Amino acid sequence: MIDHRVRVWPSAEQHDRSEQLAWKLAELAAEGASLEPDADVTDMVVNRVIDNAAVAIASLGRGPVLAARAQAESHLVSKGGSGATVFGSDELTSPEWAAWANGVAVRELDYHDTFLAAEYSHPGDNIPAILAVAQHLGRTGSELLRGIVTGYEVQIDLVKGISLHKHKIDHVAHLGPSAAAGIGTLLGLSAETIHQAIGQALHTTTATRQSRKGEISTWKAHAPAFAGKMAVEAVDRALRGQTSPAPIYEGEDGVIAWLLDGKAADYTVPLPARGESRRAILDSYTKEHSAEYQAQAWIDLARRLGIERPELRDAANVAGIVLHTSHHTHYVIGSGSGDPQKYDPTASRETLDHSIPYIFTVALQDGAWDHVGSYLPARAQRPETVELWRKVTTLEDPEWTRRYHSEDPKEKAFGGRVEIELANGERIVDEIAVADAHPLGARPFARADYVGKFRKLAAGVLADAEVERFLGLAERLPELRPEELRGLTVIPLVDPMIAAPVARGVF
Repeated sequence: MIDHRVRVWPSAEQHDRSEQLAWKLAELAAEGASLEPDADVTDMVVNRVIDNAAVAIASLGRGPVLAARAQAESHLVSKGGSGATVFGSDELTSPEWAAWANGVAVRELDYHDTFLAAEYSHPGDNIPAILAVAQHLGRTGSELLRGIVTGYEVQIDLVKGISLHKHKIDHVAHLGPSAAAGIGTLLGLSAETIHQAIGQALHTTTATRQSRKGEISTWKAHAPAFAGKMAVEAVDRALRGQTSPAPIYEGEDGVIAWLLDGKAADYTVPLPARGESRRAILDSYTKEHSAEYQAQAWIDLARRLGIERPELRDAANVAGIVLHTSHHTHYVIGSGSGDPQKYDPTASRETLDHSIPYIFTVALQDGAWDHVGSYLPARAQRPETVELWRKVTTLEDPEWTRRYHSEDPKEKAFGGRVEIELANGERIVDEIAVADAHPLGARPFARADYVGKFRKLAAGVLADAEVERFLGLAERLPELRPEELRGLTVIPLVDPMIAAPVARGVF
């Protein structure tokens, strides 16, 4: 890997285009079309294609997914190709709209992969846009594989070097450029064309983090889908010779100067050297539980404590519970956020998903976590749950913050230490560094676990034959022919659109 310095350039300061971060990302993407991915990287791409489909299946009947699907189905296949598939539908649509609908389905339950460093990300969000273009333009599984590898590489490298949340910019600002780069690799485009697409994709996908603050709305799932849709459109414009603002990162009136660290900014973004394997996907990790990633380890600890010490489930036995954790966990999903909604039993599912006091309480009381049952209003509003929930607070611990930001994968941690004061004066202290499913956790996820997650979430939704058909195709991803790539979608036993018709919009 080579560390690239990224800073703001005064307009009077002359620089060659090759020094721009967007150009370096474009060169990486252009070269990616000719590089054979390592075997373990290929294996992980297959895992994540399965993982994305699994969580999309679990969300097919949810309102945001149905609305996005209805929008996509309102658009005919564009003239430039043969169309792309939409999860849950037997209709084809234009690739940007397939990217939109499938992006919402993948993100809706907050249940797929994650990478956390200077910024947060769900790099699996790259897959819907890249797959949609591959289907529309008749590309092969091998070409799709390379595109996904690039998407992961660019997003994860940006996340390692540039913090967005520090300035309340949503993390999808790294997704627009990465999806555009991945599509560029898929199509074997020149660095010049990819450079223009990356600049346009970044320019159109910067937004504030209010979508993840307070009463969190359905837009949380739409935000990454919008970035993927913009990436498809940016590549289309770039192919037609249209250019983008430049330098998009380093410019005196660019993203860094006015949205991020300002004119004194100085970042280091690591990128693979020419000819070096793209292995960033192996730095990411998926979720066993449907919740914010920082909650994964806490769910595992809470359910273990609830089983080992069942008296902790009764609020009458507990004086208080304090989760000592990282800055992010405390201020974004903990009591440090100052959001009263994080303690509101009538809050939306999206809000409860970002409330570690709620999540810890339910996992403790139930000894388990369910992507549906754990969020039901009836579950959130149980008096005994509300009483215990309001005794759970968080505190930032500098050591856990340091470990959260550590660049050493063996030290990097997303959990913390729990201190429980019982009504009888007893004190219980325990801790967890990473989730059980993390590569360094108690039960690291492997292919069998991804397949098991798919089967679990598909149960009762897909026919058994449909489950086997999809898994069989996904596991053959590198060798799929263009016509087979169309099969990387699913049709449920019962169309949820029939039971929950969506209101008409403009389209």
